[in-house]
Order: sequence, then structure tokens, then C-alpha cells
Amino acid sequence: MQTTIKSTPKDVFLHLFNIVTFYLVVIGFITLFIQYINALFPDALNYYFNNITDIIRTASSILFIAVPAYIYTAWLLAKDLKATPEKRELKLRKWLTYFTLFISAITIIIDLMIFVYNFLNGELTVRFFLKVLVVLLIAAAVFGYYLWELKRQTGKSKLPRILAIVLVAVTLISIFGGFFIVGTPNEQRRRKMDDQRVMDLQLLQGQIIDYWTRKQILPTKLESLQDNISGFIVPTDPETKVAYSYQVIDKLKFELCATFATTNKEPNITGRAPAYTTPYGDFNQNWNHDAGQKCFSRTIDPDLYKPLNSTSIPAPLK
Repeated sequence: MQTTIKSTPKDVFLHLFNIVTFYLVVIGFITLFIQYINALFPDALNYYFNNITDIIRTASSILFIAVPAYIYTAWLLAKDLKATPEKRELKLRKWLTYFTLFISAITIIIDLMIFVYNFLNGELTVRFFLKVLVVLLIAAAVFGYYLWELKRQTGKSKLPRILAIVLVAVTLISIFGGFFIVGTPNEQRRRKMDDQRVMDLQLLQGQIIDYWTRKQILPTKLESLQDNISGFIVPTDPETKVAYSYQVIDKLKFELCATFATTNKEPNITGRAPAYTTPYGDFNQNWNHDAGQKCFSRTIDPDLYKPLNSTSIPAPLK
């Protein structure tokens, strides 16, 4: 009579930890590749490229930690199974294996349904097709591996070691290959600095216009905007802490300048989208810039921005 092997606390820990890290790896890969597709094939409905880079950083972080953890626990489990082959029949192991097969099979079915629906609806694009393909390939790979793992006989096999090497290689290529798509961490930081510079200039522009509507005169310097009651503090460059350049051109015209590290204009050949893309189209062009110093000239329209306390409106100097 065959003795039933029961799960020990160690078995429960290793199997659960292994399967959870495996799910994290799968989610990380799907998320990473889909965001790469979003970056390479920009969609007009994706307003902010920074959202893509944030998700890519998250997915890369997951893979960087989860892949080694999964491979290490898989090695511990394989070592334990080699010492005690009877543990292949553990109920916990089989439940987790069949559950993973179920999830991957359902994912494949749903993925194909979505593909067929969009095909019949005539809404197929390269962007959508690639996303469907990514999910399908990863889900099929998971299903195929665990089906093989379930059926294979006890004995030495080189396939798990080969797959571990391939997994590490694909992970490293996926993470570092993304530098050519969305830029290096240093480049992304420089973009974020430029994001902040644009937001600072927008804030200053709003405060200057508000100052004019209340006093019918432009402030002579940015320090005049400082308000201890409202709590407004004039922003400075987020990296150098140097004050932004401001100049009054005439009674209704002023100029704001900043020094940028990157450009936010048209995407380059890598498919990088503008950092400040918004649904407002031409309005966004007010803040287009190249790397280096850029000055933005603004002229107040008295018909659009009505003075609050005066009936006299200064005319622009000619």
C-alpha cells in the first residue's frame, strides 16, 4: 500500500512563494511588452507619455526582483523533488499546477475572443494585433510548460535549466532593451525635470495674468508675485534652483524663459512621444521647446482677461 505524502510547512511555503513569483513574472512581462508597444506605436488617445514610462519602470522592477526569486525557489523545489520523488504527488503541487493551467487556458480563450471580435468589427491595428500576440504567446508558453511539467516522469531533464537561462536572458534584454525605446533612467529624469519646468512656467504665467487683471499692470519682477497670505512662492528651476528669467516687453506683453535638458516636440525614430502631449492640440504648442534655453512670449488680450477694478485698458505699445 502506497504511503500518502503530506505537505509540510516548508512545502507550502516553497510552492506558494514559487507560484506567486511566477505570476508576478508573467504579469511583469505582459505589462512591459504592452507598454513598449504603446511607446513604439503612439495612440492619439494616450495623452501622457510619462504614464507609459512610469508603468515600464514598475514592470521592470517587478521582473528584476521576481525572476531571480522564482528561479531560486524553482531550484529548491527541484532539489527537494530529486531527494523525495514522492512529493510530485503532493495535492498542493497538483492543485497549483492545474490552477495555473486553468488561468492560462482562460487567458488564451479570452485573448482569442477579443481578437475575433475586433477583427469582425474592423478595428484591427498593428498596435492592437501586437498586444493580442504578446498575451497569446506568454499564456501559451505558460500553458505548455506546466502541461509538460505535469506529465513528465521523474528523472533528470535539462529543459528546466535551459528555460531558466532563457528566462534570465529575455528578462535582461527586455529591461535594458527598453532604454532604446523610452530612454535611460538618466534621460527619463531629465524629462521629468523639463516637465516640472513647464508646469512652473504655466503657474507663473497664470499668476502674472491674475496680477495684471487685479492691478492693470504687469509685475516688474517675479518676486512681486510672492504672496504670504495665499502662500504662493515663486518657483525656481527644480535642478539648478536658479530663478526663471522674466522680462516685461510692453504694457501687455511679457516673456518667460527656462533652460531645458530635452525636447518635447515630435517623436523621434525610436517612437518616443512628446512628453507633454495633451488632448488640447494646438494649445500644447505654446510650450514646445528644444534642449537649451527657450523663451515664451505672451501677450495679454484685454477682451479675454478683463481688468477687475478699472474701466481703462492699456493698449499695447507699437
